[in-house]
Formats: sequence, structure tokens, C-alpha cells
Amino acid sequence: MNIIIPMAGMGKRMRPHTLTTPKPLLKIAGKPIVQRLCEEIASVCGREINEIGFVVGDFGKEVENNLIVIAETLGAKGKIYYQREALGTAHAIMCAEETLTGNVTVAFADTLFEANFKLDTNQEGIIWTQEVENPSAFGVVKKNEDATINSFVEKPKEFVSNEAIIGIYYFRDGEDLKKELRYIIDNNIKSLGEYQLTDGLQRLLDKGVRLTTSSVKQWLDCGNKNATVFTNGKMLDLKAKTEHLISNDLEKTNSVIIEPCFIDKGVKIINSVIGPFVSLEAGAEVKNSIVSNSIVGVKTSIENSVIDNSMLGSYVKITGTKQDLSVGDYNQIQL
Repeated sequence: MNIIIPMAGMGKRMRPHTLTTPKPLLKIAGKPIVQRLCEEIASVCGREINEIGFVVGDFGKEVENNLIVIAETLGAKGKIYYQREALGTAHAIMCAEETLTGNVTVAFADTLFEANFKLDTNQEGIIWTQEVENPSAFGVVKKNEDATINSFVEKPKEFVSNEAIIGIYYFRDGEDLKKELRYIIDNNIKSLGEYQLTDGLQRLLDKGVRLTTSSVKQWLDCGNKNATVFTNGKMLDLKAKTEHLISNDLEKTNSVIIEPCFIDKGVKIINSVIGPFVSLEAGAEVKNSIVSNSIVGVKTSIENSVIDNSMLGSYVKITGTKQDLSVGDYNQIQL
């Protein structure tokens, strides 16, 4: 199995956090979003992962090296591809066309999920979906009576289906998709000004390829601060029984931890209450404070504060505040 992760977007809705860190490398329950995504796909597929192709922008060598390490933790070879221009989802996938071969899963790196199924790799193609209350805000699938897909509708104004596409796709033979995406790009076929994956999927349908759906139990978005904090809490809850989330070298004095929480190495907690649903990255320090439902970055300091539903970057200093915060790296807030 190969995996392709298009992740070249700038993550503007996640600023200021994405000014210093590419969005897929922001951490959820102690691991980068993209690592969590790859691990969940590997678990659902139940097959050896041979290669992971990361489609990036100008992220720098350090980020690229981190991505290679993420692939290696899953026993796979990591490959870096570049999308120099934002020309659409089909174009992003074709930037990694060398990896688009054999069994392939394509997953866009702004979503996580909880699934209660095992992927049937004998199917020609599977679109991962979730039922939603307001399908007009999503791309959805329409189905035949035998549950196969017959078409795709982007943000339907009238109800046609409530099965939203979550951005993860499986193909038994990546070469089939590659051929259709190549045709779209070579013939300059655009929708909404870009080369779209759904146009390629529709061409597969028109040629008789059988596409079905698998519905995830939970679709976890990381599109903005509130959604990311919520997803962090959900992932902590999911992983509390299977992962060691609290470092053994935690320095805790006269404090209480309400699990689930992720607490990294070198964290100091003094006269404070932490949790539930809090991630404290390496070297963070909390003193005389209450922190709940929040993500706190590397070596960030919180003192005499009450923090909830917040996302704090690295090397931040918060003193004497009671707020819902979204603070980027190297900032100071003092009252």
C-alpha cells in the first residue's frame, strides 16, 4: 500500500500558528496531525505501507526530514514532492505521480477520523464519507440502488445526499486514477478555475470503474483553532487506553491532573489543575493556574491564569489572565 498526502496549503485559517509551523505538523495529542493521519490509515488498511508521498510547499529541509522520519516509523519509505502552484486537488495528487501506483490511499492532511471498519482492498475504489446534517456545505456522493457511487455533487443547493466526502480515498490500482488526472491536466479541464479530483473520479465512473463508500464513525476537523482544540480532546480520549500519554519525568508539585491529557518530557506543574483534554508539549511550565481543554506548545509558561479552549504556540508567556486564547509562538500576554 502506498499513501499520498497532499499538504502544500498555507493553512491561513490556522494563523498565527501556521506562520511558524506547517499546519499538518501542528500536534494533536502529542503527535503531528499528519503522523496521526498516517497511523490511522495504516490501522484501517491492515496492510504493510510501502511508500508515503508527501506533497509539500516551501517548508524547508527540517520539515521534510521530519516527514521522512514519520514515514519510517511506519516502516515505509518517505518521498517528498513539491506543489509550486495551488492548481487544485488533482494537480496536487499528480505532483506525486511516481507514488500513484498499485494500491494507493490518498488523504488530504487537514482531517483526522475514527473508523470502525477494515478497508476492503479488493474493491476498485472506496471514497470515505460521513453523514452530515448540512450537506450543502460539502462535496457529497450520490448512489445507485446497489450502493455504488454514480456521481459527485459539490455543495448541493438542493438535497441529493447527506454523505459528505471527508478527503480520504482508496484505489486498487493507482494507475487508473493517474491516467484520468493526466487527461484532465493535459486537456486543461478545470472546475472553479482548478484541476479537481472529483472530475477525475467522475471519469473513472464513466468508464465503468466501481466506486463504493466506507463511512467513518467520526470525522475530526483541524481547520481552525476551535476545531483543532476539539479534535485534540477527542484524540486524547481515543488514545488514552492505547498510548502512554504522560511522561515519566513530569515534575508535579501540589497539583492535580484530570485525564485524559498528553504531558511531554520536561514539563513542570506547580500548584495547578491540569485537564481534562490538555496537551502540554516538552518543557512547558504551569504555575498557580487552571488549564483545561487546551493545547500548549514547547517551553510555554503559564502563571496565575485560568485557560480554557485555547491554543498556545511555543515559547509563549501567559501571566494573570482568564481567557479563551489563540496565541502564536514567542508572544507574551501579561495582566
